[in-house]
Amino acid sequence: MGVNMRKESDKLGGLELNDSELYGLQTKRAYENFKLNHKTTNLHLIYSIVKIKKAAAITYIHTNADEKEIYPSVISACDRILAGGADDQFITASLQGGAGTSTNMNVNEVIANLALQQLGHPPGSYAVIHPLDDINRGQSTNDVYPTALRIAAIDALRILSEECAKLQETLQKKENEWEAINKTGRTELMDAVPVTLGGEFGAYAQAIARDRWRLYKIEERLRQVNIGGTAIGTGTNADRQYRFGIIESLRSLTGIGLAVSEYPLDITQNNDVFVEVSGLLKALAVNLMKIANDLRLMNSNAIGEIRLKPMQLGSTIMPGKINPVIPEMVMQVSMRVMANDYAISAAAAHGEFELNAFLPLIADSLLESLDLLRHSVKLFREKCIEGIEPNTEKCRMLLDSSYAFAAEYAAKLGYDAVSLVLEQCGDNTVKAKRILGDMLSE
Repeated sequence: MGVNMRKESDKLGGLELNDSELYGLQTKRAYENFKLNHKTTNLHLIYSIVKIKKAAAITYIHTNADEKEIYPSVISACDRILAGGADDQFITASLQGGAGTSTNMNVNEVIANLALQQLGHPPGSYAVIHPLDDINRGQSTNDVYPTALRIAAIDALRILSEECAKLQETLQKKENEWEAINKTGRTELMDAVPVTLGGEFGAYAQAIARDRWRLYKIEERLRQVNIGGTAIGTGTNADRQYRFGIIESLRSLTGIGLAVSEYPLDITQNNDVFVEVSGLLKALAVNLMKIANDLRLMNSNAIGEIRLKPMQLGSTIMPGKINPVIPEMVMQVSMRVMANDYAISAAAAHGEFELNAFLPLIADSLLESLDLLRHSVKLFREKCIEGIEPNTEKCRMLLDSSYAFAAEYAAKLGYDAVSLVLEQCGDNTVKAKRILGDMLSE
């Protein structure tokens, strides 16, 4: 049996598609134009766009604007997509020209053709349900795409914030367990003054607590959306009932307290909020990298104050070698997030006048950072932090063999006097302690 083919045309010409391709002409062109062989548009963003289309359909039903009686089928098509039933139909490249128009059209066309199938029509019967006139009705890529990005980002931020909370709690548990384990504190990789292992982990917990709070608070900024603003934020081609109704429908569908911006032109042309969010993700990445690197050093053969849980063999040539693979993974994720932050900043700075053509790069980079961080924070906690064991004996040995104790004598005997004793005693810390103790008792 042959494959049923259809031809779709516009002013640029026509293309043939088979009926298993639920996307249409515009998506097919975009697929060919941006064939980077890199990755497709993030599915979280796709689903958020679909929620907007569903909210619009609900609104048109509620406002008695469903003249063709098609929107129940459109809602069913959206539900099928949101259940994962059409993931393979979203083929646009994550990086694309046109400010996201290709991705918006991909969604419009798939919804239209799914709804057409439900009504018993073959794909491409756009006289019945049109991707633009019906699915994109009252909308523009320029209000749909950034609103969808905000929804997707909020969903991801909530998960990431919760993972940070769990990491913070795990670090605090270690702080309490190890508060009595004395060890050498270090500055600039050199022995400094005594500290407790619990104290170090308590400091890590405080850093993650700040990240958790910052990520929780930034949601307020993202709740301001420009849906209903259409092309540049002025609401061209969107009627008043629709503009007021769709935000209510979106709140209900997403469970997010979204609000239409008081100045949609601002939300449409300026992307500094995404830069701000990315900056907070970078701050989390910085803290994760610092913690992960500390653990690598403390676990190293040279220091050995902690033991990381062995996860896999570490060498194809050196038997018995075990590497700190989870901290190394976390550090690489952190590096990627920092690189994405630069990409987001550069793209946001290149918006011209009423729109930013580089929003696809912002979206892809931001959602990638959120995805990487939420998974890596979870893995860091489960596969590294929870399994750490202290090497109490090594902590004590290193502390006893260092001059970390000397600072407490300097306040009473003077910096120069203590330095002289240390110089005279060389590596003999026992002798140095005895001499300094005698000097105090004189």
